[in-house]
Amino acid sequence: MNPLRFKQVDVFTRTPFLGNPVAVVLDAEKLADEEMQRIAAWTNLSETTFVLPPSSSAADYRLRIFTPRQELPFAGHPTIGSAHAVIESGFAAANNGRLRQECLAGLIEIAIESGQDGKLIFIRAPHPKISAIDPAQAERLAATLGAAQTPPPLRVDVGVVWLIVELSDARAVDGAAPDLNAILKLSEETHSAGVTIFGRAAGTDLHVRSFAPALGVPEDPVCGSGNASVAAYLIHNRLLAEKARYQVRQGMNVGRAGRVSVRVEGNEIYFGGPAVTCVEGNLRVA
Repeated sequence: MNPLRFKQVDVFTRTPFLGNPVAVVLDAEKLADEEMQRIAAWTNLSETTFVLPPSSSAADYRLRIFTPRQELPFAGHPTIGSAHAVIESGFAAANNGRLRQECLAGLIEIAIESGQDGKLIFIRAPHPKISAIDPAQAERLAATLGAAQTPPPLRVDVGVVWLIVELSDARAVDGAAPDLNAILKLSEETHSAGVTIFGRAAGTDLHVRSFAPALGVPEDPVCGSGNASVAAYLIHNRLLAEKARYQVRQGMNVGRAGRVSVRVEGNEIYFGGPAVTCVEGNLRVA
């Protein structure tokens, strides 16, 4: 097999090595499923993506997303990083500032916007499916986080499933040291990726952290689907206006400085930010 084009893209930052990295393999249509999973385990990042030709004229390209352990139907920062790589490599071009990505969660609309500091890539999140969790599970979640939650936690499915918990403020989020084994057990019981916690902060609007040991990711540096799920939680609990914008900081607890922009229009959730390529070259596959 010929070498495959490869990029490692840092997402939710303009400064290399301060965001959330995703490995992007281009021209990946000849790879078998097991090869994709093996490459994702080898890169040892929270996600690795594989770009293929679309199967429908409604899309510009098709994307498969793998954690070190399994394939995901959708994930936020891999979608943004892959869109950046697709445009930069010439695999596909934006049409009137829009890209259409096909993935297991369906067709994802991507907007390429120009900001004062450069390009921003925004995603419209899949429509969330929201449900309560068992009160006993909520109590165990409160115990591992060291705090009761009001409103109660919610299970939010945006292609990736998160248990969403609001803590008292950003300081509580910063100081949280949850038992990852307890989160793993709760994740297995609720068929979720993990737990995303958030609290209100001064300066930036929210401080967010995402824990996903079930996916082999103890703490995700900056999580797009987790942030989309937080927005869905806020909408569900009527804690946002019909049109709202806010900023999120995430990653400081693992040595990063990610910034996520979120806007809500009715029940539609858009999230995004910048991306920068840190590594590019060729991937050799036997």
